[in-house]
Amino acid sequence: MNFLRGVMGGQSAGPQHTEAETIQKLCDRVASSTLLDDRRNAVRALKSLSKKYRLEVGIQAMEHLIHVLQTDRSDSEIIGYALDTLYNIISNEEEEEVEENSTRQSEDLGSQFTEIFIKQQENVTLLLSLLEEFDFHVRWPGVKLLTSLLKQLGPQVQQIILVSPMGVSRLMDLLADSREVIRNDGVLLLQALTRSNGAIQKIVAFENAFERLLDIISEEGNSDGGIVVEDCLILLQNLLKNNNSNQNFFKEGSYIQRMKPWFEVGDENSGWSAQKVTNLHLMLQLVRVLVSPTNPPGATSSCQKAMFQCGLLQQLCTILMATGVPADILTETINTVSEVIRGCQVNQDYFASVNAPSNPPRPAIVVLLMSMVNERQPFVLRCAVLYCFQCFLYKNQKGQGEIVSTLLPSTIDATGNSVSAGQLLCGGLFSTDSLSNWCAAVALAHALQENATQKEQLLRVQLATSIGNPPVSLLQQCTNILSQGDKIDRRGSKIQTRVGLLMLLCTWLSNCPIAVTHFLHNSANVPFLTGQIAENLGEEEQLVQGLCALLLGISIYFNDNSLESYMKEKLKQLIEKRIGKENFIEKLGFISKHELYSRASQKPQPNFPSPEYMIFDHEFTKLVKELEGVITKAIYKSSEEDKKEEEVKKTLEQHDNIVTHYKNMIREQDLQLEELRQQVSTLKCQNEQLQTAVTQQVSQIQQHKDQYNLLKIQLGKDNQHQGSYSEGAQMNGIQPEEIGRLREEIEELKRTQELLQSQLTEKDSMIENLKSSQTSGTNEQSSAIVSARDSEQVAELKQELATLKSQLNSQSVEITKLQTEKQELLQKTEVFAKSVEVQGETETIIATKTTDVEGRLSALLQETKELKNEIKALSEERTAIKEQLDSSNSTIAILQTEKDKLELEITDSKKEQDDLLVLLADQDQKILSLKNKLKDLGHPVEEEDELESGDQEDEDDESEDPGKDLDHI
Repeated sequence: MNFLRGVMGGQSAGPQHTEAETIQKLCDRVASSTLLDDRRNAVRALKSLSKKYRLEVGIQAMEHLIHVLQTDRSDSEIIGYALDTLYNIISNEEEEEVEENSTRQSEDLGSQFTEIFIKQQENVTLLLSLLEEFDFHVRWPGVKLLTSLLKQLGPQVQQIILVSPMGVSRLMDLLADSREVIRNDGVLLLQALTRSNGAIQKIVAFENAFERLLDIISEEGNSDGGIVVEDCLILLQNLLKNNNSNQNFFKEGSYIQRMKPWFEVGDENSGWSAQKVTNLHLMLQLVRVLVSPTNPPGATSSCQKAMFQCGLLQQLCTILMATGVPADILTETINTVSEVIRGCQVNQDYFASVNAPSNPPRPAIVVLLMSMVNERQPFVLRCAVLYCFQCFLYKNQKGQGEIVSTLLPSTIDATGNSVSAGQLLCGGLFSTDSLSNWCAAVALAHALQENATQKEQLLRVQLATSIGNPPVSLLQQCTNILSQGDKIDRRGSKIQTRVGLLMLLCTWLSNCPIAVTHFLHNSANVPFLTGQIAENLGEEEQLVQGLCALLLGISIYFNDNSLESYMKEKLKQLIEKRIGKENFIEKLGFISKHELYSRASQKPQPNFPSPEYMIFDHEFTKLVKELEGVITKAIYKSSEEDKKEEEVKKTLEQHDNIVTHYKNMIREQDLQLEELRQQVSTLKCQNEQLQTAVTQQVSQIQQHKDQYNLLKIQLGKDNQHQGSYSEGAQMNGIQPEEIGRLREEIEELKRTQELLQSQLTEKDSMIENLKSSQTSGTNEQSSAIVSARDSEQVAELKQELATLKSQLNSQSVEITKLQTEKQELLQKTEVFAKSVEVQGETETIIATKTTDVEGRLSALLQETKELKNEIKALSEERTAIKEQLDSSNSTIAILQTEKDKLELEITDSKKEQDDLLVLLADQDQKILSLKNKLKDLGHPVEEEDELESGDQEDEDDESEDPGKDLDHI
């Protein structure tokens, strides 16, 4: 008890003991009561105590509550109370009165009770089956309880649900619930269910979750929606993040196209509520999940193309250039656009064509770079712009060429009216803000990444440093700033500018011997690098020393020995004398051992908490990893090995040239083969068309021959029988016999119509009799007679109606036959007419025959039309009979119900009379026994008609002894 008292808030022993006894009694009632009302009241009382006395109720009542869930499924009220009680026991939702120091104890209680509940997996399965109930008082607390279980012990509960038959499917039905509170809590439940479980994520996705969630988001107003939209977006992130299967399913299901309306936000300054900002932030993150650089390249590329085709990228660029957008949304939009265009040539080309809505219009890239080199802009925004620029240039040699070309002398705007991207980068590179120096250096390095052509082009860039002095190259200016070191007063980190310039130089010189030659041509560069490496400086300067060693190593490894004073061997000897090979390699290793190096190598986005952490670029870490080993080998190699290596390189180059030559030959041959294949395919098509044309012509010729032979035969018959009408009639087949048969069938139909008319008259009279008999029946016997008679008549009517239907069906069949025969006659007539037109000599005879045939056909058509009218009239009469029959059936049903009511009333009256008779008999018996007793006591007994007059005398005699004895009796 002392332990319970401590957990439950230090209550006194007396009240706690009382509550414990109360809880025990309630548990006994739940376990032993046979009446459902008693058990329900006990569970309701336990629910009211479960929040305040969570521990005691949980220990004593959990087993009984689970038993209630198993046995009382038919009563939704007690099930709802039991689920609410279990939720209060397991959930860690603390009330305001609870002290802060008891929160940890509460969390322990929740996990312990959850472990007890799920120890029997059947309990979770039982809870899943209860969620199928549509009753609000069962489904809603069931959803909350299962959500609480997942929050307490998620992986264990997930595994139980995963192996439960149709477990996930039952939970998916919650999204289709018409009650919003259950639907919204169902979204929260699925959030907890899908967290960090790929198997469940796939099942939920294939249960049409994407369609339902996108519908909910659309119904709630997209980005203008409330907390429900936020919950749906979080669930979508759970389903898609790090799940390639679901991402592919999302793309193939054309759900990317449905994301476009999310970003139709306009450029107004108003309407940006906190919830809208949150929703839009999650929507942008969801787009980034689909195009994340960590996804498989093929999946990312297909999603990027789909976003461009549906207009999603265009919509994002509209937000990017809009006014009044909150800073955090603008930053996240820039990051999203970055990953949508990264490595996708089509998207990168479109982004290059986007212009800001300014006067005059400026390219979006220029506007963004202006923000990047502006030190007054927020740090996260500048990082986002740098990432966007890097993604624009990633595997985009066309874009790299456009950026570098803005620095070349032939393309610079002489008027100075517009600022180019290259000019902004140079301005940032040489500003007094160290962060701008670093960002501009990294951005320029990405313009040279894996592009030897642009590295050579950038060597042509000349800068006018001051008036009157000759211009210097960009490479020389970078080395000049680097050599000045801390002499220039800068804002920000001390080493950030030098690290940025060294990364730019290393990227520029790698795989570019011409750039190495230009760098070594300045006699001050090598002594500066060796001096920096040889010094013993502090930890901050060690990183600069490592980068200097890397730059010097690149100058050795990619040296083409064109400068006699700085050949590979001489540079190695210089390192050995001034620095020492071991010391050089140790300083080179400082780069990869740095903490910020490993952080930058993880993902491409430059995501740093503050500017001083902005040291390494992601692509540069790849370059270091690639060059560190080869530079180490190059330092230790002898001159002979270098010569052998150069010979091998030359041999490989020759081999590559030969291979390239043969590749070109093979490519040309492939093109020729492709052209020949196309020619063959076109010739095949032409051949097939000609063959079909020949086949058609042959068939037409055969048809003409058959027609010619037929006309010859018919012409011979016409010459033999020129004046006979009967013979002319036989030319058209067996028309006279068919006409006679049609007339006989018409007569039969007329007779059938008359018979049906007479039957209809009889039915009318019977219906009138039924109506009169129904209105006259008022008492029980008459209603019974009428109902019996009606039932017999109804049976007769049904039987006759069935015969009528069969007759009508047979008539319809006969009419169909007549129509087919008429069509055959028409076809024969047409054939005969065509054959007659060819005969030149017998035109007048054939014309008269044709006129006779047409007359007979018109007569047949008239008779057929009359038959159709008669059949239509019969069908209308049948419909009227059916309506009358239905009305009589309804009248009979009404009379039957009245009869049943009368019988019920008579039965009730008989029962009442019997009860009254029994009561009267009992009263007579009692009166008789009382009279006998009065006689025995000697009291005079009057007759029944005198009792009323003698009532007063009896009251006066009550005080006498005989009356007392009577009262006693």
